[in-house]
Amino acid sequence: MVRAHAVDQRVSRVRVAISEPSSVEPYPALVSARVLLVEDDELLGGSLVRALAATDYEPLWARTVAAALGQVAAARPDLALVDLGLPDGEGIDLVRALLQAEPALPVIILTARSEEADVVVGLHAGAVDYVTKPFRLAELLARVRAHLRTSAARVDEPDVRVVGDLRVATAAHRVWVSEREILLRPKEYDLLARLVADAGRLITREQLLSDVWDEHWFGSSKTLDVHMAGLRRKLGEAPGQPSRITVVRGVDAPMDVKAG
Repeated sequence: MVRAHAVDQRVSRVRVAISEPSSVEPYPALVSARVLLVEDDELLGGSLVRALAATDYEPLWARTVAAALGQVAAARPDLALVDLGLPDGEGIDLVRALLQAEPALPVIILTARSEEADVVVGLHAGAVDYVTKPFRLAELLARVRAHLRTSAARVDEPDVRVVGDLRVATAAHRVWVSEREILLRPKEYDLLARLVADAGRLITREQLLSDVWDEHWFGSSKTLDVHMAGLRRKLGEAPGQPSRITVVRGVDAPMDVKAG
């Protein structure tokens, strides 16, 4: 069993026991990207479209679920900003539909729903981020840039990494467990790729948030917990059973974990 150690709210660390460490190139410079905005509020939508255009992105504005699905099929956006309260459907269902059409599409939810349960549902649906209204425009644009940068970084990664029964084709953004391909959401993949890339080393929770989300991450660390749980489910691991990803609490955790 190959094990990777992840971390909790205290100063915890992650160990990944894999074959060999892999070097990853620095993040490339961003280029103009297409950003799909799904927002039915004319005032807010217009302001966001102007802000995105001023930042040299190509904004695609859809006011309904139907229009958004049409845009993703026709324009292949690089990132989507999705409001949850839409006139012809539920935004969470749209998030799932967008990711079914484009599994690697980073989706950021924009909503006035701020309860923790809503955040968890949104992240479980596959969103990479969850921003509550009202929000600061500069912060939203920083998150957009961070997620686009993470997506672009995959192009320069080594092509295949093997960890026990896991095989990760980084350029193709594909993962297999015992020769069975599994489909991961963008941040689930980024999290797994980050763990697989760091052989036999301990990684703090803060480092994971910095590397997988952004060095200037503004959101809750609950995001990491939700994506870690989702990743375990996708890997076919049930609660209480042995896992490739093992939570180690505290700085004095055992450091010897072997693949075998």
